[in-house]
Amino acid sequence: MINMTSENIKIARCIQNDIESISHPFKQMADSCGLTEKNFIIIIKKLYHEGYIRKFGAVLRHQEAGYKNNSLVIWSVAEVQIEKAGKIFSLFPFVSHCYERKPAFQGKYNLFTMLHSKDANIPVLANKMAVSAKIHDFIILETLEEYKKTSPEYF
Repeated sequence: MINMTSENIKIARCIQNDIESISHPFKQMADSCGLTEKNFIIIIKKLYHEGYIRKFGAVLRHQEAGYKNNSLVIWSVAEVQIEKAGKIFSLFPFVSHCYERKPAFQGKYNLFTMLHSKDANIPVLANKMAVSAKIHDFIILETLEEYKKTSPEYF
């Protein structure tokens, strides 16, 4: 098991913040830690495999990317259809998130999808999804205002 040494904590601090959109962001972070890019990435992978890092992902600031219409669409899906519906929904290019919620919201809405669109009407997109998955019990929760877009900081 890898230890959370001061070097590992320094790396964790680097990757828990925003990563610049440059050609070699890990090289820049590695340089700031006094490591080679290769060693920096090896340590990140070890931290992940040991369970210190649970996930590593991008946060889309959709308004800045030109997506003006954003809504959470929640679906009532039979338990035996959850996986199939999730796979269908996640294929749509305008869906950024698709996940099962336990316990279900209001006791029945158990599949959540986040839709983003630059110009199309969200209800039209949700209806396309409904037809595709043959699931017609859903609620569209329109995004009115974004309050927070930060990741937790641990170190």
